Amino acid sequence: MIPENTSVTPERTSTELVDAPPAASEVVIEGLDSARFECVYPSCGGICCVNGRPPLEAGEAERIEQNLAKFLPHLRPEARERVAQKGHLTNRRKEGLPALAVSKGWCVFFNDGCVLHKVGAEEGDKWKYKPWRCIAFPLERSGSGRWHVRQWKHRGEAWDLFCLNPHESKKAPRETLKEEVRFVRDLEAGKESWRRLKR
Repeated sequence: MIPENTSVTPERTSTELVDAPPAASEVVIEGLDSARFECVYPSCGGICCVNGRPPLEAGEAERIEQNLAKFLPHLRPEARERVAQKGHLTNRRKEGLPALAVSKGWCVFFNDGCVLHKVGAEEGDKWKYKPWRCIAFPLERSGSGRWHVRQWKHRGEAWDLFCLNPHESKKAPRETLKEEVRFVRDLEAGKESWRRLKR
């Protein structure tokens, strides 16, 4: 029962949250309406995981390390060997953070899709092990904390993935990236604090 004189805000559906104009406290993402993007995985083969070396926040690296035994049986043999010998991180740093390792040109956790995603989904949360940069792709957070949709040559984008070409799709990211937008808003609201974002 709700006490008298208490105002109640009706819950909005997830679609309303993405489609509604952002409130002052919500995250603004440049290009949600003007950019063009549509993920076509699995028909692309997971091309964003080729040489994908996303940097990991401290909490992400720890969670993967603590659960590595769950992932190892699902890895490609050469990736399993790489992780067993040298670990899942490289000495390479991006944004001041350690990056995931690559084996034979692919992220060590790629095996017909993301192993971190698959194991998380089996446990009821597809994103519980996955780095936030992989979840949010192609949404990117700049060093100043501003968000935008990655597109060829926009803001110095150097990655030439076909899906970042605005001529590959007629669909706006506001339509195709609803889950990713919700995730980014949760991330910025502190609902993913276990990741321990470096700000």
